[in-house]
Amino acid sequence: MLVAIFRLFSIVPLPILHALGSVLGWLVYLASPSYRRRMRDNLRQAGYGQYLSAAIAEAGKSIVELPFIWCAKPERVSRHASDEGWSLVQQELDAGRGIMFLTPHLGCFEIVAQEIALRTELMVMYRPPKKAALKPLIEGARARDNLLLAPANMSGVRMLAKTLKKGKPVGLLPDQVPQEGEGIWASFFGRQAYTMTLPAKLAQLGDATIIVTYAERLPGGRGFVIRFVPFEGTLQGSIAEQTQSINHAMERLIARCPAQYFWSYNRYKVPAGIAVPDAGAQA
Repeated sequence: MLVAIFRLFSIVPLPILHALGSVLGWLVYLASPSYRRRMRDNLRQAGYGQYLSAAIAEAGKSIVELPFIWCAKPERVSRHASDEGWSLVQQELDAGRGIMFLTPHLGCFEIVAQEIALRTELMVMYRPPKKAALKPLIEGARARDNLLLAPANMSGVRMLAKTLKKGKPVGLLPDQVPQEGEGIWASFFGRQAYTMTLPAKLAQLGDATIIVTYAERLPGGRGFVIRFVPFEGTLQGSIAEQTQSINHAMERLIARCPAQYFWSYNRYKVPAGIAVPDAGAQA
């Protein structure tokens, strides 16, 4: 049933979907006190409180655009996407070097992997949704030609490492809160956030080039610009320092279009079994 609804909405033009999304964003914001509080708190924590109104609308767009991204024909989706900085990627592909794409919950992050996979094989880490009804929809949308899924477990980690060692690209969402034992506490916009260590470990294990990327949502439903940006951090020092370097890279990327970050995400939650960090801990 859900798949049928998404396929139906995928027919609707993107400008209309984004207009509906703006309305939905405000309805959810006004209807849910916890959602409203978290979005406001996270924006203020990052110093972007002035973007609240825009962030509310963009959050709604990110949901309503999913039928188009997941269910429309790939060639139709691609007509709404352009890229900036692909030469950076092509240079690494030509050299046969493994690439790790790091994509935060910024803009239309769902389109990034699909568009990369139109040019080269890509493996991404995938965590099945908690709701069973969403599983066939999401897996069907993400597992397309050239787009391979690695489960979010040790087997998946080995698959990603093997792919990098072969000189092929992989993709991760580095700002996703990891499960117990899979991360450390690191500063994210000045507050301690439980952060995955996997990106730094994999990049070094596979001698991979890190490229940070996101898809900026254009106003008026005009589509998306997928931007590929060099990683300006360093993977030297301890694993804590490496993880912090990646967090800082995500902060710089989010600063490019702060209204489009997923501010309602519970980035600062404490996973079960993890001790609360020292309130005086610094980056």
